[in-house]
Amino acid sequence: MSAPLTPPAATARSTLRTDLLMILTAAIWGSTFVAQQMGMDTVGPFTYTAARLLLGALMVAPLWFWRGGPFAAMPVTESRGCIGAGVLLGLVLFIAINLQQVGLLGTSVSNAGFITGLYVVLVPVMMRLGGASVSTQLWGAVALSAAGLYFLSVKPDASIAAGDWLQLGGAMLWAVHVLLVGHLARRHDPLRLSVLQYLVAGALSWVAAIWREPISLDGLVQAGGAIAWGGILSIGVAYTLQVIAQREARASHAAIIYSSEGVFSAIGGWLVLGESLGLRGWGGAGLLLAAMLLAQWQREPASP
Repeated sequence: MSAPLTPPAATARSTLRTDLLMILTAAIWGSTFVAQQMGMDTVGPFTYTAARLLLGALMVAPLWFWRGGPFAAMPVTESRGCIGAGVLLGLVLFIAINLQQVGLLGTSVSNAGFITGLYVVLVPVMMRLGGASVSTQLWGAVALSAAGLYFLSVKPDASIAAGDWLQLGGAMLWAVHVLLVGHLARRHDPLRLSVLQYLVAGALSWVAAIWREPISLDGLVQAGGAIAWGGILSIGVAYTLQVIAQREARASHAAIIYSSEGVFSAIGGWLVLGESLGLRGWGGAGLLLAAMLLAQWQREPASP
């Protein structure tokens, strides 16, 4: 007996709802760059990251326990494997997110958002270099991203801001993180992995903060709004929206929409911080967006 056909109108509404959820997720992630910049007015970068990650973990933890607790109904070997995977993801996340955060001390929110978005290009490049052949389409995306980075980050006097280098290093680590998540989430519960990585990255960030930065309760209170935005909205809410939306969306389609994160960071930097990319910067940003779209674009398979 064949399944009933879904009415085209219902399919269109479902697709629109999914796209709107993913656009909202990208908007939250992009606007978080503003919160990250503002949060460092009263606390150091490691302190801000630590507070943000642990707050995000607290937001997601109730879902963890709603699912039955940390390792309910899991064999001992599976529990150990999940812990190991969570620690590995947490270590990569710790390096990536702090490269991004410290880099904001030496570059603009707009630059940080667009350069971080390069992971959309770097992920397929790393996948191809891992064994598969690199298509002409992908090399075209790499060329566009290189040109975009040049116009966005290299000043007319040929200088490059130190923060841009850190953002580029962070983008590479974000690409590694995406690949690891895709690999490990097939073997372990994604929700448990998420909470574990947030806890590990947050704990390591606190260690770095205690070692490198002065920490005061007053500073944390003053940065409370920025910490709440980065922790509750970016990690807690946006994470949940991402999971809901991607139940119905293809990964390549989702990546294209998420690449708009850089646009939202530029808009936020302009509205809140008064930043301006200028004609040269917007040209570079446009090339980066084109590279991200080209890297993820795929032809629809022919109907059987």
